[in-house]
Amino acid sequence: MFGTQGKSADSYAKVGLETGVDAANPHRLITMLLDGAILSLSKALQAMRDKNTEEKGRAISVAIDIISSGLQASLDITAGGDLAERLSALYDYMCTRLLHANLHNDPAAVEEVVELLREIRDAWKEIADDPAVVSGNKSAA
Repeated sequence: MFGTQGKSADSYAKVGLETGVDAANPHRLITMLLDGAILSLSKALQAMRDKNTEEKGRAISVAIDIISSGLQASLDITAGGDLAERLSALYDYMCTRLLHANLHNDPAAVEEVVELLREIRDAWKEIADDPAVVSGNKSAA
């Protein structure tokens, strides 16, 4: 009985996320990726506190995937130049720290990456105040 409700809630959340992605501009998509990585790492920290190794590994893996296959893959090194190269290196560093955190059960490394992601997200949100970015007239990340 409860399993069915859980699956329904997961399906509902997935539809909501897919709808949000379909309606989002590139700027909003990057914000969603940043928020998703932060949320996943919050789950990893809770799993560390709960000594739930399986959930910790799953949550860290999700965050690494978001950072490498989402955020880093969205960079346009040609158009973004030095800034895009620096972000790419930072994303590599984050993934390395998260691998370390997973192997050594190191919450400080996870917290470090969360703080870096929050700084990027906050700066990214400031860009949203520029109407040209929101309307799609400027290149997003």
